[in-house]
Amino acid sequence: MIQATFQPLRHMSLAPHVQRSAAPGSLIDPSQWFALQVMGRRHETRDIVVFDLALADGATLPDFTAGAHLEVKVGGLIRHYSLCSSPEDRAHYRIAVQRETAGRGGSVLLCDTFGPGDTLEVRGPFNHFALQWSAAQPPLLLAGGIGVTPLLCMALELTAAGLDFELHFSGRSLEHMAFLPLLRSGVFGHRVHLYADDGRGVAPIDLPTLLGSGMPGRHLYVCGPGGMIDAADRIARAQGWVGDHIHFERFGAPAAQPPAAADSKACEAFEVEVASTGRRIPIAADQSIVHALAAVGVHIPMSCEVGVCGSCRTRVLAGVPDHRDLLLSPEEQAANTEFTPCCSRSKTPLLVLDL
Repeated sequence: MIQATFQPLRHMSLAPHVQRSAAPGSLIDPSQWFALQVMGRRHETRDIVVFDLALADGATLPDFTAGAHLEVKVGGLIRHYSLCSSPEDRAHYRIAVQRETAGRGGSVLLCDTFGPGDTLEVRGPFNHFALQWSAAQPPLLLAGGIGVTPLLCMALELTAAGLDFELHFSGRSLEHMAFLPLLRSGVFGHRVHLYADDGRGVAPIDLPTLLGSGMPGRHLYVCGPGGMIDAADRIARAQGWVGDHIHFERFGAPAAQPPAAADSKACEAFEVEVASTGRRIPIAADQSIVHALAAVGVHIPMSCEVGVCGSCRTRVLAGVPDHRDLLLSPEEQAANTEFTPCCSRSKTPLLVLDL
């Protein structure tokens, strides 16, 4: 493994973020792939490596808001990593990568072989986990494990804006939890609360007590393991939280995605219409929509292929999707205005997509 020094960056600055729009604009098109250089790396924990990335010439990077992520090409794979630096810092991006030996290889390759001076091909930032808040009801941020990364960015943005919030962060043990020095530094006042499953030093998290009863107008943001997200969503709804005020982001695809449940209303074969051209493309029973469209030259960005990451999220103009994703909330799925064509299908003979 490459060993390298790590230089702290300016992302800890907490000047009011509302002024960042005055910074010079970036010449980078975030929708296209571009190269970033690794400026520094360090081990945040035994299994988590933090990378600081910048343009080689030091130019201004594209703007982003809390909750955003970068798409990163690693060994022919495309992976998503949340930005955990302050949105004020337009000179550097910071990501934290958990080395997953049981994963699909991207994190291992990135953690084991990339160091200062190396180049990564990236695209973005993109944001499917955007922060909303009401000044009257501070948002509740709930993090598990490496899922702290987008929520740390939210905490930085809210603190810079002088807005209140609560951040509750749980992990297997304190030794496995990233960014503890910053979270304990007092930068966020008394807004940060830590929990550990092993009960050593701090108590395990108690979701029913923490979530209490949902206050009108309050937003909940959850990022962490799938089991934690599912439990938080279920408990929050039972406690009276409004469904469209519950936001979550999964930081990885399930190790073994179960087959989608059979739906008697789902069409085995159907057509997709590209709204901009009126062209209709048949989708066979054994084809995904993104693959069928790609075969005729209509390309939709895609990464996870199981409806987790949001890369392929597409507007639906007509027809009823058969949602098979783990990304959209029940309310978003019921609205049928967006879907994930990497894994979802159709309940109607025709879907018209905003492409």
